[in-house]
Amino acid sequence: MRKLIAPLLTLLLVLGLAAGIYVSVGEQLTQQRTVTVRGLIGSEKEDFFRDPRVVEALAKKDLAVELEKAGSRQIATQFKLKDYDFAFPSGAPAAEKIKREAGVNKAYEVFFTPMAVASWKLIADILEANNIVRQREGVYYIIDLTRLLQFVIAEKRWSDLSKNEGYSVKKNLLVSTTDVRQSNSAGMYLSLASYILNNNNIVDSTEQIGAIIQPLESLFLRQGFVENSSATPFKDYLVMGPGKAPLVMIYEAQYLEEASSANSGLSGDMTLLYPEPTIFSKHILVPFNDKGNKLGAALTDDPELQKLAIEHGFRNRDAAGFRSFVKNHQLAVPDTLVNVVEPPTFEILEQMIMMIEQRYKRN
Repeated sequence: MRKLIAPLLTLLLVLGLAAGIYVSVGEQLTQQRTVTVRGLIGSEKEDFFRDPRVVEALAKKDLAVELEKAGSRQIATQFKLKDYDFAFPSGAPAAEKIKREAGVNKAYEVFFTPMAVASWKLIADILEANNIVRQREGVYYIIDLTRLLQFVIAEKRWSDLSKNEGYSVKKNLLVSTTDVRQSNSAGMYLSLASYILNNNNIVDSTEQIGAIIQPLESLFLRQGFVENSSATPFKDYLVMGPGKAPLVMIYEAQYLEEASSANSGLSGDMTLLYPEPTIFSKHILVPFNDKGNKLGAALTDDPELQKLAIEHGFRNRDAAGFRSFVKNHQLAVPDTLVNVVEPPTFEILEQMIMMIEQRYKRN
């Protein structure tokens, strides 16, 4: 028996050693194949990239992503792009500026999200009584943004509105945004407001800016202190109630991601309002080399990554997948939005922001 056991133990030892070597070599080869891609992103995409399922799906493509967060305007103007493999801002104007600065032609439109306003049903009821908000198809709310801006620019207060018993406060009627000097979501609100004030035309000249800059400035300056990142105002919305900010400009994706979360902070008295017209924030990845191209192609073409993007609230080319997501989570959102405008060019937006910035400094 001893003669038989000794060779068996030796064989098992050899097999175990061989298996260990095989696994070790396999891991080393996997590590050698894995490409680390370094890039700049807007903060609203951080949760997507940090999702373990996204990390795993990218690993299957031999990709590992290192991230640095910044505002879209900062990415376009304040970074040495050659130090990175890609930039992934929020908004087409910033993406176009980055493409020109980096001297690249290729870009990947990975996903998009319409701008929306996070609010409460009691606020929506008051605005509906004042012909500013209406329900469409009995499912979701639409804001007549032209009429709302008339009230805002006239410096109306909530106490000036009729049937305001649920919110008869002296606060100014304003849409709360992030810092327009830093954040894309505020830039999208600026794009919408400038379009409406410019007689429903995209602003395309300095002369047109001059005619509307004073009311545009008031939309932002009268808010007081504002945050740099779109994540913070939305977190405040979830925990502080309508007393702090009854109307908060956000990305639709933020609300949908929260609504589908197992530990959602949304309550039954919260609701989402869609401006009309609205604007899409397009999340466009600009690659600076082959590594950036590999990541852009994976995010755009891989079905699993596209599905995970939808679960984080984004819309993309998988329209059927988005409809299924909305239905499964019983979300009251429009399937499509028709009255959508394009933002101005980066240079025009920059001119408007710089004028507002000068007023900030004077104040």
